[in-house]
Amino acid sequence: MSIVYRDAVRADGPAFAATGRRVFAETFGAYFDPGDMALHLDRKFGPDGLPAELGDPAIRIRLAKAEGGIIAYVKLAPMTLPVDHPAGTLEIKQFYVLAPWQGTGVAAALMLWVIEAARAAGAPALFLSVWEHGDRAAAFYRRHGFVAAGAAPFLLGTRTYSDPVMRLDLR
Repeated sequence: MSIVYRDAVRADGPAFAATGRRVFAETFGAYFDPGDMALHLDRKFGPDGLPAELGDPAIRIRLAKAEGGIIAYVKLAPMTLPVDHPAGTLEIKQFYVLAPWQGTGVAAALMLWVIEAARAAGAPALFLSVWEHGDRAAAFYRRHGFVAAGAAPFLLGTRTYSDPVMRLDLR
C-alpha cells in the first residue's frame, strides 16, 4: 500500500478533524468519563478546533494518507508547555496514527519530518506532552532521543490531568 506524506491544506479540514477525533476516541475513550470525552472531542475536533488551525501560519501539519484517507498526522507549533525551555523552542502538539497503521513505519516517517522541520526552523529543542499511561508512545519518543522534562496540565472536558513532558535537544 502506497502512503503519501504531505502538508495539510484548508480543504483537509473535515477529514483531518475526523481522523483526530477517531484516533483520540479509540486511544483514550475507555479511560475517561464519557461526558468529558464528548466535550473534549467537540472542543478539539469541532470546526473551531483542529480545522481552524489549518489557517494558522505558525502551525505546520504533516499528514500521511493511504487508502483514500488520512491515516496519521503530526502538528508542529510554537512552544506553549509550561516548562523551562530555550527561546525558539517548538512543540509537537499532536502526533496521532490510526490503530491499523501503528507499527508500520508511518510514525517513524512523520517523526523524521517533524525533527527536520524543527531543525530547519532553527529550533534549539522540541518538546511534547504524552499521556501518563501512554507507555508505547513514550517508548517511541525515547527511541527518537526524547527525555523527561517535567509535567504539564492537560484539560480533558471538565477535568485537568498532569501529563509528562519530553524534550529533544536539536543542537
